[in-house]
Parts: sequence; structure tokens; C-alpha cells
Amino acid sequence: MADVTQENDDCLARASARLPDGCARAGEGLPGAEVEQAKGVLMALTGASAEAAEAELVRRALRDGRSLTDEARTLLAGLRPHLAAPGAGAEVPEALPPAFGTVPDLLGASAVAPWAAPEAFLEAGGSGAAPEEEPGAEQAVDGAIVRLFDALPGMVVLLTPLRGPGGHVTDFRMDAASSGAVDIFGVSGRDLIGRRLLTAYPHLRGTPLWEGYLTALATSTVWSGDPFEMEDAADGVVRLSRFLVRAAPWNGRLVLSWARLNADARDQRRLDVMQRLGNLGWADWDVAADTATWSERAYAILERDPADGPVTLAGLPRLVAGEDSAGLEEDLRRLLAEGTPVDRTCRIDPPSGIRYVRLVAESERAADGSPIEVRGFLQDVTAAKRAEQEILAHERNAHLQLGRLRAERALAARLQEALLPIAQESRTLSGLQVDVAYRPAEQGLNVSGDWYSAVELPDGSALLVVGDVGGHGLDSVATMAQLRFTAKGMAVTGTPLPDILARLNTVLLHAADGHINTATMIMARYRPDTRRLSWVQAGHLPPLMIHDGLPLILDRPAGVLLGATPDPVYTEAVVTLDPGDELVLYTDGLIEKPGESLDDGFARLTATAAATPPGVNLLDHLLARLDAPGGRRDDICALHILAGS
Repeated sequence: MADVTQENDDCLARASARLPDGCARAGEGLPGAEVEQAKGVLMALTGASAEAAEAELVRRALRDGRSLTDEARTLLAGLRPHLAAPGAGAEVPEALPPAFGTVPDLLGASAVAPWAAPEAFLEAGGSGAAPEEEPGAEQAVDGAIVRLFDALPGMVVLLTPLRGPGGHVTDFRMDAASSGAVDIFGVSGRDLIGRRLLTAYPHLRGTPLWEGYLTALATSTVWSGDPFEMEDAADGVVRLSRFLVRAAPWNGRLVLSWARLNADARDQRRLDVMQRLGNLGWADWDVAADTATWSERAYAILERDPADGPVTLAGLPRLVAGEDSAGLEEDLRRLLAEGTPVDRTCRIDPPSGIRYVRLVAESERAADGSPIEVRGFLQDVTAAKRAEQEILAHERNAHLQLGRLRAERALAARLQEALLPIAQESRTLSGLQVDVAYRPAEQGLNVSGDWYSAVELPDGSALLVVGDVGGHGLDSVATMAQLRFTAKGMAVTGTPLPDILARLNTVLLHAADGHINTATMIMARYRPDTRRLSWVQAGHLPPLMIHDGLPLILDRPAGVLLGATPDPVYTEAVVTLDPGDELVLYTDGLIEKPGESLDDGFARLTATAAATPPGVNLLDHLLARLDAPGGRRDDICALHILAGS
């Protein structure tokens, strides 16, 4: 028996040497009798050798996170009611009571001996073990361990196994974590503590990772899995990443560490893309050593051969063109002397031509305030600078153009005011009462080509004209003046109306500046002795006549607009004005509306005229009902003629 005891002691020593430090220390200084008794029970129950029984006891202690002595006590507590007192030569009964279970129950369902298949034996557990703890009932780790893990670099967590009935590992709880640990959902640091693996990551069950954790825990060996791919939420963006996971047993727990293999490569790609899209390059200058380090993009921006190496901070202004060099040199002096950051755009003059480069830099300073290092970036802003210069040039041109337009508008307004000084008036000519109205499309901008003339000629007749020159501005006003005075001069000489239009057409076709304007025109001559009104038109709208209270649009004689053809044909029409008859000559602004035909405009004009109340001036009524400045695009010029008795 002494030999057997010595053999068991030797085996225990060898097994204890293989335990983790925590388990080994837990067994120091404890009585060995209970351990020996437990080994003897296992040898009796299984027929194993002392070494195999000792190894099995060690495995069970590791499984349950107990010391060897506590594991031996747990085993003996379940068997003691059925064993004789120590030293009495107790024997193991053929069958154990139901409360303990049979030998096969203790060994598990497998017929294989536990030392041949320790995993099956450990997982099977036995009714003779101490009562199983409920999940989550394991003792929390010491606060010092939590602080230790919090200070660890990388991504590391401490896993405590949670066991269910039968001793099976049902889950792991994270009891400590490094500050840099981040799971696939972006949860990090101490926020991971207290989370359970299968609750947080239910897809983990049955995977090689889960099996690896169980293997590391059961065999007390370090497990490293193959790299695998998984979607994670790094930096708040879900993407596919490659991971490497390692599980190491420690005091009945697992130290789990992992690394995202492609994190550095991804960050580098991001930096490369940022530099390329932003046309950026970084640069560092070691002030003490007077050395510099540039990124590849910095060389490209400055068009410097990388073989020539970077330029020191003092030599940087020499790369800048012209007077910009002095400004940059002053900025760098203040950066080194006072720590004032630099943000300056300078011109460089490489072989490809002038370019604009923005330099942003700041200094890192020692405790005494002296500069240690300067970090900055370079950005090629040539495209933005040229766009800015183009915008400024366009703005200057726009201001110049606006000035010219304002001067032209002022001149045109003064000229038109001299030609048409009265916006609305009433006068008597050759026995006719003539009302005149002029309304521009935009108030205060009287520079259109609409015009009128109502004068009494030397022979006692009255000349009545309404015209419309194409376009706006000074050219239109000048053409209008030319037509107005030429028509009046020819009418004074007694020239027939069709001949006057033909001559005016020739004037427009042979303008001195070579620019051909077009114009419409209606011209009438009233002789009071015969009460006859003869009229001609050149592409103009026909007059509205009120006879016996009925409005009608007169039929137009032949005539195309002025300036359209060198061989126009103009004919004359004649109408007799009885006392009380009314005639309206007008430009298209009175009746035209966008998207509407002229026939609709004529119908609206006659209907409005017919609805004029008794005693109301016809022209006033038409303007009140038809003039809508917000809805029309052209000026209104109109003459209202009332035949007297």
C-alpha cells in the first residue's frame, strides 16, 4: 500500500506541474489524504491505474474551476454515504443507489474508458459531482483583473464558462475587456463586460470558433483558428473583414484575443483615396534634425523627383514662385517662433506651368516651447483657383456690361422722353378729340420701340400714327425716332400714305450701320372737310371702330412690316367718320396674351368695347379692363379718336 501511495504522490506532483499557475497554487499546503481517497475511488470504479485516476481528477478540477482538493472533496461527498470509514477496507458495491447513479452513469454513456476519451468523460460529468451551478452564478473576477485587462493593448476579453446540468458549457460570459476591444457590432471596451457570447452572437454556436473555445477550455491548450471572413461594423460602416482569433486557458477561464487582419490595409487605402480625390499630400519636418519626410503625393503635387528627396522646411520657400516666396517665408518664421499655424496658397512654376498649391502646417513643441516637429499637408488647388479667377473675370465683365446697359438705358429713356413726353393726354386735332396713352411693360423703363404721333398738318388735316419697332433699348428708340420724324416730314409735303411706308421701308433696309431693324406701323390721315379718314398699315394690327355703338375690327389693306423685303406693296383704305364714331389705333401689348391667338385677342377687345358704360371714356375703359402688367410682355401705345360734329 505504501508503494501505491508513493506512486500516487508522484503522479500528483507531475500533474500539478502541468496545471496553470492559479490551480497549482490552489493546491499548495493542502492535505493530500482527500486527494488520495478520491484517486482510490476512481481506480476502484474504473479499474484505472493510479496515474490515470490522478489525470482524471486533474481534468475534472480544470473543468469545474476548482482546486484538486476541492474536486476530491466534491467527489467523496457524493460517495461517502456508501463507503465504509477510512481504513476499514471498504468496498465499492456492485450497484450504487439511484441517488448516486450506477458506474456507467458516472463514466457516461460511452463504453470507452475515460482515459482513452477524456472529453467524453468530462462532458458526461456524473451524479456524484457537486451540485452544478446555474448559468451566471460563477464568481465575478477581481477588480484588479478588470483594470489589468482594461490596460491591455489590442482586442482582448476574459471569458468565464457558464455550465448547465451535467457540467456542459452552455455559454461564456465576458468578465473583463481591453479598452481597444471592439466586437463586430461596434460595441467596445467595458461595454462588452457582462455580455454572454451566445446571447450577443447566437450564430456562434456550432461554428469552428465555438468548438475551438470548448477545446481550449477542456484541454488547457491554446487554440488558434484559421483566418475567417465576417461582416463587422468598423467605424460605423458594415463591411466584410478578415479576423484571426486565439483562445488561451487561464484559471478555468479563457483569454480571448482577436485582430482584424486587414484594418491597416483598409486605413491605408482610405488614406490613398483621400489623397487622390482631394489632390492632397502630407509632409513632416523634423526641426531638430532638419530632415523631412514626404508622401508620394506631395512629390507629385510639387512635381519633384522622389529621387531628389524632400525639401527641408527652410528650403520650401525656394520652390515658390515670385513674391509668394517672401510671404511663405514669413509664415514659416512665425510658425517656428510663435507656433502660429500656416494656411497659405502659393504659386509654383514647375515645367508644366504655373500651379497653385495650398500649404497647411502646424508645429509640435517641447515643454519649453521650442518647436520639435512640423506636420502639414499640401493640396493642389490649381483647378479651384483658375475657376475662381474665371468667376472674378466674369463678374468684372458683368459689372462692365451692367454699367453699359444702365448708361444706355438712361440715354434711351431720356431720348424717348424727349420724343414722347406725355404718357397720357387728350387733345383736339382737325375736329377730332384724340386721347393718347403709353404704358410700358415695366414701370420706369420707358425704352421700348412703341411710339405714336398725333399732329395737325399745315393743310388742316390730322396725321395719326402708331408704330412698334422690334426689340428694346437704344437701337429701337433710335429707329423709332427716325421713323417718326421721317413720316411726319413726308406727310407735311403731301406725300401719299403708301409712298411714305415704301420710303420708310427703304430707310430701314439701308441703315448706315448695316443693321436692319423691322417695324410695324399704322398711319392715318383725316380731312375734316370730307370727314374721310384714309389709312395704311405695314404688318400692324387693324383699328377698332365703334359705329352706331357697335364695335368692329376693320379689314386691313395690303402691307408687310417695314424692313422685311425690298419690294413691298402697300395699299390704302378709306373710312368715313360720322359724328360720334370712335376709332382706336393700338400696339399688340393691348390684346396679346401668352399662348393665345390673335382672334381671341380681337374678340376680347370688341367685347370689352361693347361693354363700355355710357359716359365712360372708351380708352380708359379698355386700359382698365385689358391692361394687366403682370401678365403682358410688351408695352401698350394707343390713340383713341372721337369724331366730332
